[in-house]
Amino acid sequence: MPPRRLDPGKVREALDAQLLDLGQPPFEGPDGAVGDAGARAVLGAYDAGLTPVRDAARFAVRHLLEELAARAPGRTVEVRVPPYAAVQCVEGPRHTRGTPPNVIETDPRTWLELATGRLEWSDAMAAGRISASGARADLSGYLPLL
Repeated sequence: MPPRRLDPGKVREALDAQLLDLGQPPFEGPDGAVGDAGARAVLGAYDAGLTPVRDAARFAVRHLLEELAARAPGRTVEVRVPPYAAVQCVEGPRHTRGTPPNVIETDPRTWLELATGRLEWSDAMAAGRISASGARADLSGYLPLL
């Protein structure tokens, strides 16, 4: 079953709520730029010491995970960002049952920082911000996404 598409109206509402929380005006850009703007706004909330708007964080994480899956199609690696989303990506041997042999798990902030290029894969691994198991559990060649 293909992943459910994000509702552009709800994504824009969440982005505008996050921007309002940051004291910024609503987003005026095109619908195609809402996901990237959402990721930047959520990182802005983290930088300001705020807890991001839940829906904004969820949509930002999902947007960037979907972008990863589009750029690295496959089912060899499962990337988990609890509590928001998970995707399977990267070409190679297909996993069909149980826990995949290649699993990456991280928190939402770390994922957004990795995907936007604010954090290097090796630095996140060294700091223990990523849990990665399996021979193919390295996304450094696919990041950043923005």
